[in-house]
Amino acid sequence: MESILAALALVIVGYTVGSVKIINQGNEALVERLGRYHRKLTPGLNFIVPFVDSIVLEDTVREQVLDVEPQEAITKDNVALKADAVVYWRILELERAFYSVEDVELGIKNLVLTTLRSALGQMKVEDTYSSRSEINQTLLHQLDEATAAWGVKVTRVEVQNISPPPSLLESMAQQRAAEIRKRASISEAEGTVESMRLIAKALQAQPNTSEVLKYLIAQRYVEANEKISESPNSKVIFMDPKALSEALENLMETPTTPDGFDPGLGGGPGNGASS
Repeated sequence: MESILAALALVIVGYTVGSVKIINQGNEALVERLGRYHRKLTPGLNFIVPFVDSIVLEDTVREQVLDVEPQEAITKDNVALKADAVVYWRILELERAFYSVEDVELGIKNLVLTTLRSALGQMKVEDTYSSRSEINQTLLHQLDEATAAWGVKVTRVEVQNISPPPSLLESMAQQRAAEIRKRASISEAEGTVESMRLIAKALQAQPNTSEVLKYLIAQRYVEANEKISESPNSKVIFMDPKALSEALENLMETPTTPDGFDPGLGGGPGNGASS
């Protein structure tokens, strides 16, 4: 009799232990009864019927991160590049995520690859850098729509890297360098013209223009010689400051008559046509 009671007690204890299921916070579990979906277990203490009920899945409903490795894509202007992305997602309805798709994480990954290639295929390669935020929004909208039937919510998508071929990067760097040199040359030329204009204006107001010109030419002459001497392949160049000074003086001078008009224009005070 005692052995029967002991056996019965063991059965009761085993049944009780087998019927108790504790689900951790942030997780949920699915219960099938005789092979069919029965109910969902929430965090805390839960009871099931041993040998009749079985837990087929326990998974987290917290936000998860899916890192999609770099994949090749072809842009609108037929440039092959590689791009990768990170997807943040969470399960809203565990039963739909389990019964609607074989592998929900693999399904999201394949959707990301297809959508990312499609988005890059509609852009030129130079637009992919400035339109990354637009690409992220496109991916998020399309993935959220596609995964809604799976009971999944895609909360955010971030395209991490877009890597064109090394040859294209080198070409783009050379183009940027050429543009920078061009802008520098234009700025230098504009500065030179402005300097010449200011010097000419200042010289016209000076009574001793010739002396000032001689001083400026001598200064430039010394500076030029210093630069030539610093060059590793220096050469000897003879310059005639006097000749340069005379040439500039001739350019600065404007022949006028004592009456203050240019004789080449014709007419003037006292020279009108006789009537």
